Amino acid sequence: MTAIGRRAFLGVAGAAMAMAAIPGCGARAGRESGNGREDPETMARRHAKGRLGARPGGVAAGTGGPGLEPLRVGSERDGVIYAPKAYQPGRPTPMVLSLHGAGGSARRGLPRLQSLADEHGFLILAPDSRGRTWDVVLGGYGADVAFIDAALALTFSRYDVDPGRVGVEGFSDGASYALGLGLSNGHLFSHVLAFSPGFLSAVDREGAPRIFVSHGTSDSILPIDQCSRRMVPELRERKYEVEYVEFEGDHEVPAGIASQAVRWFLGPAAS
Repeated sequence: MTAIGRRAFLGVAGAAMAMAAIPGCGARAGRESGNGREDPETMARRHAKGRLGARPGGVAAGTGGPGLEPLRVGSERDGVIYAPKAYQPGRPTPMVLSLHGAGGSARRGLPRLQSLADEHGFLILAPDSRGRTWDVVLGGYGADVAFIDAALALTFSRYDVDPGRVGVEGFSDGASYALGLGLSNGHLFSHVLAFSPGFLSAVDREGAPRIFVSHGTSDSILPIDQCSRRMVPELRERKYEVEYVEFEGDHEVPAGIASQAVRWFLGPAAS
C-alpha cells in the first residue's frame, strides 16, 4: 500500500462505510459497482485521491426547505445546510460548498455568504472538518473527502441543485482545500472561490472549473507574495480561467470581495 498509509486507509475506509450506510449515498455516487453501490474499499481509495462521487441532477425528495438545517451526518463535528428564503423545491438552485478556515467550524464560517445567499438565491452546504483543519493540510486526503461526499449526497437528495452551477468556496486553509477539491473534481464543480489561499495541493486534475482568487496585500498569516502571487500565474499557465483580486487588507474576506465573488459565480443570473 503506497498511495496512503495503512492507518490512514483504514480511517478512510471506515468513513466510506459510514457514507454507504446513509440512505441515497450509494445510489447517488457517480461511480457505482454493478449492484448499484460502490464497495467501501474502492470508495476509500477514491477519497484518498480527493475524488468525490456524489452528483446532483437526480429527482430530489423535496424534504428540504428554506432556512438552516444541521446535516446530522457527523456527531460533534457535523455541519449545516442553508437554503435561501426564496428557495422553492422543484426549481434547480445554484449551490456552494463552503469550507471554513483552520480552527473554525461550519456555523462560524456561514455568515461570510449567508446574507448573499438570501440576496441572490443559492444554497450553502457547510461541513465541519474532521479535525482542527482539513485532512490534506495534515498529511493527505481521506476522512474529510469521505465526509464531504456524504454531505453532498445528502444535500442532493433533499434539495434541487442546479448541476451546472455548483461551486466550492473557502477561506485560508479552506481556500487551499477548495482549490484542491475543485481542480480534482472539475466535472462536479463549475467554479472555485478561494479567499486568501495558502497552497495548491498535488491532485489528479479533472475538468476545467473557473477560479476566483482574492488576497489581502498586507496578509500577515499567508503572505501574498508566497501564496496567491505564485499560485495564480501557475494556474493560468495550466490554462485555467482565473479572476484574481488583490485588496488592501490583512487575512480576511471583506464584504465587498465576497459579494464580487458571488456575482462572478452566478454570472448573468445574479440578481
